[in-house]
Amino acid sequence: MEVCCYSAECAITAEQAGADRIELCCAPKEGGLTPGFGTLQAVRDRVALPVHPIIIRPRGGDFCYSAAEFEVMLNDVAQVRDMGFPGLVISLLDADGHVDLARMRRIMHLAGTMAVTFHRAFDMCLNPYQALRQLTDLGVARILSSGQQQSAETGLALLRELTELSRGPIIMAGGGVRLTNLHKFVQSGIQELHSSAGQFVPSGMRYRKAGVSMSADSEADEFSRYRVDGEMVANMKHALTVLPVATRPA
Repeated sequence: MEVCCYSAECAITAEQAGADRIELCCAPKEGGLTPGFGTLQAVRDRVALPVHPIIIRPRGGDFCYSAAEFEVMLNDVAQVRDMGFPGLVISLLDADGHVDLARMRRIMHLAGTMAVTFHRAFDMCLNPYQALRQLTDLGVARILSSGQQQSAETGLALLRELTELSRGPIIMAGGGVRLTNLHKFVQSGIQELHSSAGQFVPSGMRYRKAGVSMSADSEADEFSRYRVDGEMVANMKHALTVLPVATRPA
């Protein structure tokens, strides 16, 4: 069970609650961006679990990056590699919705022995079967996917098919994975699950200045924070230990 964490505090909570691995990022409303150096260092120093930074997403939006953005991504890969993280999370697509093979080859070479996860840009690609073959050839360790649907539960049929087809990357289900539906993934032979297992909690601020916002979205609630729910992580992990696991086809 991999838990998506948006801060050092969340990573510590996830570890204490029994997570197996942490995907570390920031900016939940952007779908997860590269965390800053301070967060990376704090988590590296305080969390013993394997931590895979989503290191490489310099902005929100699509996954077709400019030359300048790609240069930033290369620098970030080198930084997390040199900091000793065991893995990273990244995706690149070209303008036609295919895996950007030339750039992914450079990323794989730069990452060295790090385990590379190709994240949910996979759900935006044109042909998931072709992408699976290409990512297998690249040596990607796992693919995070919702089965090209808005939620992994809705995309479960494709996730099951990809799991059966894959002779390389682990297919990790992510996107709406909850305590209430995780049994469906286990029963379908999905080996790894990814969940934020989180909630928004009120800010500790008692004084709240009216009429001034720091957000471009005037309707945004700036007095709430996204946090990992440790109890939920523990309950999900417990459920995974008692559910019967389907056998992956040979």
